[in-house]
Amino acid sequence: MVGVTMKSESRTQGRALTDAPARSFADYVALIRRRRRLIAAVVAALFTASVALAFLLPAVYRSTATILIEEQEIPPDLVRSAIATYADQRIETIKQQVLSRSTLWRIVEQYDLYTSLRKRSPTEEVVNRFTKDIQIDVMNVKVIDKRTQNPTQATIAFTLAYDGETPELAQKVANELTSLFLAENLKTRERHAQETTAFLKRESENLSKHIQELEEKIAVVKQKAEGALPELVQLNMQLMNQAQRELIEADRDIRSLRERKTYLEGELATLKPHTPIISASGERLLDTGERLKALRAQYASTSAYLAPEHPDIIKMKQEIASLEQETGATDGRDELSKRLMAERAALAELRERAQEDHPDVIRAKEVVGSLERELQAAISRAAAPPAVKPENPAYINIHSQLASTKASLQALETARIDLKRRMAEYAKRLESTPTIEPAYLDLTRDRENSVRKHQEITSRLMEAQVSAELEVQRKGERFALINPPELPERPDRPNRLAIVLLGAFLALAGGIGSGVMAENLDGTIYSAEQLGRAMRTVPLVAIPYLPLDADVAQMGRRRALVGLAGLGVVAIGVAAVHVLWMPLDVLWFAILRRLG
Repeated sequence: MVGVTMKSESRTQGRALTDAPARSFADYVALIRRRRRLIAAVVAALFTASVALAFLLPAVYRSTATILIEEQEIPPDLVRSAIATYADQRIETIKQQVLSRSTLWRIVEQYDLYTSLRKRSPTEEVVNRFTKDIQIDVMNVKVIDKRTQNPTQATIAFTLAYDGETPELAQKVANELTSLFLAENLKTRERHAQETTAFLKRESENLSKHIQELEEKIAVVKQKAEGALPELVQLNMQLMNQAQRELIEADRDIRSLRERKTYLEGELATLKPHTPIISASGERLLDTGERLKALRAQYASTSAYLAPEHPDIIKMKQEIASLEQETGATDGRDELSKRLMAERAALAELRERAQEDHPDVIRAKEVVGSLERELQAAISRAAAPPAVKPENPAYINIHSQLASTKASLQALETARIDLKRRMAEYAKRLESTPTIEPAYLDLTRDRENSVRKHQEITSRLMEAQVSAELEVQRKGERFALINPPELPERPDRPNRLAIVLLGAFLALAGGIGSGVMAENLDGTIYSAEQLGRAMRTVPLVAIPYLPLDADVAQMGRRRALVGLAGLGVVAIGVAAVHVLWMPLDVLWFAILRRLG
């Protein structure tokens, strides 16, 4: 019964063992004890390598400057800046200008940077290394845009840092780079403002010349158009309609005056012009001409027996002279002859001094010709028989009305001819307008656009000039150095404490991992469970290992060595904390201050 029970129990246990149960904590403790030498060797090697790496890496010191981007002092609503780019764009542009190859190489030679690297590497690698050691970081904050009232990102400052081999060298190079950034920003803003002003000035001058050329072309077109311009179409239409209405009225007045003329001519034909005028007493009244004739006859008969100084003779002479002046009987030929002789003498004198085409000679000849014609007319009037004035008052009245009617008719006919001429001229203008309109409208449209653009450019030019003055006086947006490059007190990298702690963690993990790997690769049986899994049965009893005295002594020595190694590790850790992180006395006082 016992054997059967053991057999069935061994089969059941064998099935359970084939399932490879998980190891317990005691198994791992036993594993670490068995592989403690390997684990300790791997941990020591990796930890030593991490400590060596932490202390052998060269120290890098970082000197950082903080530059604030200040807004312009004058509100942008009053004076708008000519710099339209954002701050981060300008920073990137200045960065590309400052970090050029020539500038960086000058700084490298000035401060004797990367001495060992320059000996074994080309210039390009040295410049690339220098560029990598320069760090520029912008500081952005969320603000509300004043124009759109929407939240946006705004750059308010940026930092400029340089990683050097020594603190003094890092500070000097950082100072140099900061000075270059500040100076380049000022030059860039002034240059941009001046270039903007110069460009707008050239555009304004070109537009002024173009407008002047267009105005000259428009003046030529207007001169050739002779009033047939598109903007004068309505005026020409109104003037032509007005002339047409005046022509109609003139035709109506002419017809009326012609009828009146016919009527007056008929009335005048029925009257006798020389009907004598009889006074109230029945005597015939003499007119001025007849009185002059009678007085002359009386003077001729009286002067035969009276002396010239006689009062009657003198009175008759005076009356004759008065009547001659009243009737115009004197023809003035003597006076015309005297003037003609004087003008001919003056013309002869001018011909001696000047040529025939001289203006004075031409004018003198015209005066002489006019006097000759007047003298000839006076002689003709003297030769012609004197006109007999009509005596009939009715005849005289009708005759004067007829003369007035003829004069009015002649004036209206002259006005009618002028109205027809004006109508033809206005019609010609209206007919010529479509042929002139396209070119004229193109010129005027181009001129209006050019004038509008010139006004806009002029306004922008004035704003650009004010903006340039703003940049010259340093009143615009500028870079302000708020934190100059400081002298670094400790290296920025490497972080030796972090490397040591990470190395310790990796050394411990590597040691344990190497122990587990060695355990899995080793086929030695160390426990009853391993023996049962190997034999596929369960042992009845397990007898523990009974160490000898020598084994106990060796184990004591090992424990002492492990304790000493642990003390060494603790001492090394304390020294690393003292050197890499914080002096122990400072740490002690910090702990006491924390504990109160």
